[in-house]
Amino acid sequence: MMKLVYKLQAEDYKFDFPVSYLPGPVKASIQERVLPDSPLYHNKVQFPPTGGLGLNLALNPFEYYMFFFALSLITQKPLPGTLHIRTSDCAYFILVDRYLSWFLPTEGSVLPALSSSPGGPNPSPAPRTPTMPFASYGLHHTSLLKRHISHQTSVNADPASHEIWRSETLLQVFVEMWLHHYSLEMYQKMQSPHAKLEVLHYRLSVSSALHSPAQPSLQALHAYQESFTPTEEHVLVVRLLLKHLHAFSNSLKPEQVSPSTHSHATSPLEEFKRAAVPRFVQQKLYLFLQHCFGHWPLDASFRAVLEMWLSYLQPWRYAPEKQAQSSDCQARCVSERWAPFVQENLLMYTKLFVGFLSRALRTDLVSPKNALMVFRVAKVFAQPNLAEMIQKGEQLFLEPELVIPHRQHRLFTAPTFTGSFLSSWPPAVTDASFKVKSHVYSLEGQDCKYTPMFGPEVRTLVLRLAQLITQAKQTAKSISDQCGESTAGRPFLSWLGFCSTDTNGSYAANDLDEMGQDSVRKTDEYLEKALEYLCQMFRLSEAQLTQLTLALGTTQDENGKKQLPDCVVGEDGLILTPLGRYQIINGLRRFDIEYQGDSELQPIRSYEIASLVRVLFRLSSAINRRFAGPMAALCSRADFLGSFCRYHLTEPGLTDRHLLSPVARGCAARRPRGPRLSLRFLGSYRTLLSLLLAFFVASLFCIGPLPCALLLVLGYLLYAVAMTLLTERSKLHHL
Repeated sequence: MMKLVYKLQAEDYKFDFPVSYLPGPVKASIQERVLPDSPLYHNKVQFPPTGGLGLNLALNPFEYYMFFFALSLITQKPLPGTLHIRTSDCAYFILVDRYLSWFLPTEGSVLPALSSSPGGPNPSPAPRTPTMPFASYGLHHTSLLKRHISHQTSVNADPASHEIWRSETLLQVFVEMWLHHYSLEMYQKMQSPHAKLEVLHYRLSVSSALHSPAQPSLQALHAYQESFTPTEEHVLVVRLLLKHLHAFSNSLKPEQVSPSTHSHATSPLEEFKRAAVPRFVQQKLYLFLQHCFGHWPLDASFRAVLEMWLSYLQPWRYAPEKQAQSSDCQARCVSERWAPFVQENLLMYTKLFVGFLSRALRTDLVSPKNALMVFRVAKVFAQPNLAEMIQKGEQLFLEPELVIPHRQHRLFTAPTFTGSFLSSWPPAVTDASFKVKSHVYSLEGQDCKYTPMFGPEVRTLVLRLAQLITQAKQTAKSISDQCGESTAGRPFLSWLGFCSTDTNGSYAANDLDEMGQDSVRKTDEYLEKALEYLCQMFRLSEAQLTQLTLALGTTQDENGKKQLPDCVVGEDGLILTPLGRYQIINGLRRFDIEYQGDSELQPIRSYEIASLVRVLFRLSSAINRRFAGPMAALCSRADFLGSFCRYHLTEPGLTDRHLLSPVARGCAARRPRGPRLSLRFLGSYRTLLSLLLAFFVASLFCIGPLPCALLLVLGYLLYAVAMTLLTERSKLHHL
């Protein structure tokens, strides 16, 4: 395919790409006759003649192919739920990986020769049209990095500049089609409390006909900010792009990293390496991540977004010297070399960390997948020297602006494009402060209210998260203990259907069956390490954690069991307090819910045969009405026969059951239940399967159905006699 694209590139022919296929903000801008900021669209928009069908972009074959290639990721149809395919095994993922490796090389100062491609020699493609030179990318922007690119002499004279345009086009198309779905202007408007209130009113008016229609601006806001929802596969491909970009940018030679050593002899590819991330990716990625953090469901699929974010925050993982330092004990320490990156991406670290905290406080940390996400974030941010770099960046942003009045004025005005762009700047600290301020204000707006990551507000959130981690650890331990008790205390004959089954459907037992001991152990390990890393980052002491844990009431009672949710006793029973509701919502505590009505009238369960249960109920009801007097007389006897009958004809534990509801307590007092026969256990699939299995095993030993039935009855009578004696002995012991 690429060979054909290169062949078409030699011809001077343009292909029409519909503007309607572009992301929302770009499409809206072009439709309003406003040219987008990205140079990718310059001299390409074709306005239709009168009566035309729509706007189009006039693209060369390479651009046309890449636009549709990138478009296919965001327009793909979701796979069926029963079909599970790893994204890394898909042809699309592999193609993206190969394109990025080819057009963003980590070795050499020029792209690989086209003749070295697997397709063999190809005709030399036509160079890019002079209307879009590489040097023109900086003319529309005023930041330091972009001015630096614009200040080049005779770039088009270098043959390498005719090849670098492919790399620029590939990166810009991928970024525009995959990340530019959210408008910076709309995002900045959303940061004001007034705008948030208006959006809340708009959402309420959508669901209620009583409200007035939303304003057109808010409708546009809704279209921009919420219409596009990225998929997990989309996020994984974007993460692959970020990893390649870090490797591409970090492949600069040491003497080329610092802009102060820049010379006019630097190749276009090396200039592109320096500008790729801050010039093309940073802003759109920040808006993309902000949307994902605010709109992604609170489930384990957020792991894809999380790993994409953490990959961007750690460019040192993709540096060439990483392999050389793998055996060094200081390899885990973040080098000071990365301080400029941290400072120029401060919001990526601080504001998104606060966004993650707000998500973590609303998730169930007992789940191993959620615990793993908290552990991953805490581990990354706890890397040695990283927290200090973030604090330094915040200090640079919060320091007063007027340090050197006559120089500071020059910093915030657009300088000329003559000479080296760093030669006349003030000292390094002031220059770093300007870069941090420029980064924050360009993304959040001039009126933004910055919340320091290590300030009191975020520290309060971290303490709340530490509380939840401690509570989740206790909950996991309690679940593990209950699992062991429920397994050990289950009679062997209950598996064969000869013992009464628990029809209450305990919530905790169901969770334990799904989680298992290994998951509980993993959860405990993840939360333990996450709490340790958070304490390192924010310098939390054991005394603080213990005090906050006790204040929230997470201590255990004398038997080591979790207490009931926080509540007060009222006239009609227990009343939840706000703290108790918080504990129930977050799964920290719960009531032991049991069915307290007539066991014969319980809803038919999924493990029962509905028609058979109804027939058995009618049969047992008829027997109970016919023999009510004799059964009551037998149960009233004081000898062994009376005990034997009471064991079978009365509900065990009925008199000892603790009724929580005052309504149920009154109904139970008005409706005493006498002895009765229950045949409902015969309607269970498990009971019938056990009986069939017993008859099958008996047939293997040449035992007929009738002798087998007599043996089963005899065995059960022996079991019932033993249980009757044990029950009577336990009653005498309690007396």
